[in-house]
Amino acid sequence: MRPKKLKRTTSQRRALLRGLVKSLLEHEQIETTAAKAKATRPLAEKMITLGKRGDLHSRRQVSSFVNDDAVVRKVFDVLAERYADRPGGYTRVLKKGPRRGDGSPMVIIELV
Repeated sequence: MRPKKLKRTTSQRRALLRGLVKSLLEHEQIETTAAKAKATRPLAEKMITLGKRGDLHSRRQVSSFVNDDAVVRKVFDVLAERYADRPGGYTRVLKKGPRRGDGSPMVIIELV
């Protein structure tokens, strides 16, 4: 499956998705467009899966992607324990309706 480009260059898209994943892991719920949520979901689930592994290499992988020590600690201490017995599917996407300005479909993406 090809990744969604979201009408951005590679560096802009990478920065956007890193910020969305960081916010999702930090606040456990964010409101965004449907396309951005679909692109964010697999990355956030991968970070939680790395947190469940718990070794030094996975901690460094999460740290290099998220760039926030508090969020990295939360992934490994709180979220890894919460989803220890869950094999996957850590996120939920709820449709919210169109955005008022341009009619873009908005969703709420949250951790289950």
